[in-house]
Amino acid sequence: MKNELKYILETDDGDRIIKINTYNPAIPGTGAYATGVFALQEGKTDLGDIVFDDKMKQWEYTGMGNLTHKEAARIAEFIKNTTNDK
Repeated sequence: MKNELKYILETDDGDRIIKINTYNPAIPGTGAYATGVFALQEGKTDLGDIVFDDKMKQWEYTGMGNLTHKEAARIAEFIKNTTNDK
């Protein structure tokens, strides 16, 4: 995947441009780094992360209400279809 992707999220209130960046945070106490973590941003607003399991099947949205579950699901599907890690 490219370093940054852009996703246009169509909503009833208009289009939202969501930037998606890969993010590999350190796992405390292990010396290892997590994979499958994608940071979401709209303008200068941090929207949280979408975190996938090892096989990119299950995902979780860690944001605090900036996206609905359906909106996060559409973004997660876009990430899954765009990455080579299927």
